[in-house]
Amino acid sequence: MSEMFNLLREGLNDVIEHQAGKKKLRSRTVKIPEPAMQYSAEDVKRIRETLHYPQSLFAKFLNVSIKTVQSWESGRRVPNHAALRLLEIIDKGYYRPQANS
Repeated sequence: MSEMFNLLREGLNDVIEHQAGKKKLRSRTVKIPEPAMQYSAEDVKRIRETLHYPQSLFAKFLNVSIKTVQSWESGRRVPNHAALRLLEIIDKGYYRPQANS
């Protein structure tokens, strides 16, 4: 039989033993954060300008191209989920990217 079948059978046997009171199963609770906030073109520009960074430097901090930042700020494109989370982290002050002097 396949490895997957064996794992499924083993898991089902564990559940049966647990329900019969013969086995204690481990569990843990994981807190999943809410989805990242949605940021409009104006929001992206506000965050960048609050840091006093040109688009080129802001793009480097977010690991995107300058054209991407320009597209976000003009409303032609919207940030993806990972970029939204980075913007949120910066916007809420959890991280303040610092330019090297």
